[in-house]
Amino acid sequence: MQAKFKELKTRLLEVNDISSAAGLLHWDQSTYMPPGGAAARARQTATLDRIAHEKFTDPAIGKLLDALTPYEKSLDYDSDEAGLIRATRRKYERAIKIPAAFMAKVTTHTSESYQVWTEARPANDFERVRPYLEKTLEYSRECANFYPGYDHIADPLIEPRDYGMKAADVRRVFGDLRKALVPIAAAITSQPPADDTCLHKHYPEEKQLEFGMKVAEQFGYDLTRGRQDKTHHPFMTKFSLGDVRITTRTKEDSLGEALFCTMHETGHALYEQGIKLEFEGTPLARGTSAGVHESQSRLWENIVGRSKGFWKCFYPHLQNTFLEQLGTVPLDTFHRAINKVEKSLIRTEADEVTYNLHVMLRFDFELALLEGEMEIKDLPNAWRERFEADFGIVPPDDKDGVMQDVHWYFGLIGGSFQGYTLGNILGAQFYEKALEAHPEIPNNIEKGEFSTLHTWLKNNIYQHGSKYTAPEIIERATGKPMTIEPYIDYLQTKYGELYTLN
Repeated sequence: MQAKFKELKTRLLEVNDISSAAGLLHWDQSTYMPPGGAAARARQTATLDRIAHEKFTDPAIGKLLDALTPYEKSLDYDSDEAGLIRATRRKYERAIKIPAAFMAKVTTHTSESYQVWTEARPANDFERVRPYLEKTLEYSRECANFYPGYDHIADPLIEPRDYGMKAADVRRVFGDLRKALVPIAAAITSQPPADDTCLHKHYPEEKQLEFGMKVAEQFGYDLTRGRQDKTHHPFMTKFSLGDVRITTRTKEDSLGEALFCTMHETGHALYEQGIKLEFEGTPLARGTSAGVHESQSRLWENIVGRSKGFWKCFYPHLQNTFLEQLGTVPLDTFHRAINKVEKSLIRTEADEVTYNLHVMLRFDFELALLEGEMEIKDLPNAWRERFEADFGIVPPDDKDGVMQDVHWYFGLIGGSFQGYTLGNILGAQFYEKALEAHPEIPNNIEKGEFSTLHTWLKNNIYQHGSKYTAPEIIERATGKPMTIEPYIDYLQTKYGELYTLN
């Protein structure tokens, strides 16, 4: 059995190497590639994705998994070997239902779509990208229908990103959360907004990037295994456990843009860098779900990065970096500015209180599109109408409306957004448990010390990679299933100190 297990790992490493090469090409397209390379890049990535898919769905891997079933049953459930067989089988059984030709077709299309989006969005030209989006919707439905027997057509698209969740589950969680969030948001936005003019002075890009990376390193981001570059839409990517990269974008008239993007992506990178090195090159060497992954980006960006304690330590350093802009701005003013709650247009720039309403809008639209209740041509107007209903403001254009997120232009429609809100919920739940174990964490943060929090997260979440499913990780780390209560308590406590909440 050991020989068969070794053979399985060898085959998985080959698949991983090809997928990592494709990932590097995707990263290059999003950072440095000249626009003229788009057509060839689409072909190149499609070729690599097709080869990786063919290798992974080779019947020989299925035979190895069948042969290893008795071995898996003889092992302790918590053993790494059992976890690898279990995770590989789940991934394999899903992958064999999708033809390699379809994978290549989708990769070619999304690569082309992304390049058009990077040009169409600044030009506010939805009509240019519309046919690509219509094709994406067609492919999304086709992908879902490789998995017949679903309760909702979105279920097969949600499952690979948030295993254990279906559309009905997400709707239920979002419905409960919305009931709690809307009154908080209404109470705050009915009050005079915080003054955030201090964030919108001229902040030179180079200094912004330098300060952000100092924070990332302090959090625990290992630059011997990582780097940061600029892109249109920030993301984290990993080519190996020794090469975990983050990206950001800057605005010289908005201090928070690059700073909080960097914190957010660092949270993702800490997760990946914290996975056991023994999992390298296998399906275990990745985060277990979109929701758990986002819990880490949102925890480090918001719960830590927007806390008063964090800035008691870091604000003097920020003031020294931007003495002319912030030298006379008190800490309290700055802290209120970075936690300003307002009805805004852009999801990635939204405050913690209104952010989830942005996600819910997108999730509802994904379901409506997949169900056939809405057509792509109707999206811009539907977006404006829903935005006005939820936020009381109307997007002035499609650039800051339906075209603002990259997800539908560089992937399938369905399962793209729910992970962000699940991450907000889980981030608070994980942090609450970390505080139970280590009540000194807030005092450590005030001193710029993050190792206690980082170590708890690594021991309870990061190191396991995808050895356990998201529901298993949540239960193991917190002793209970996912619940919205810690998140609502966190928001009410934090914003009750900044605003008047009844």
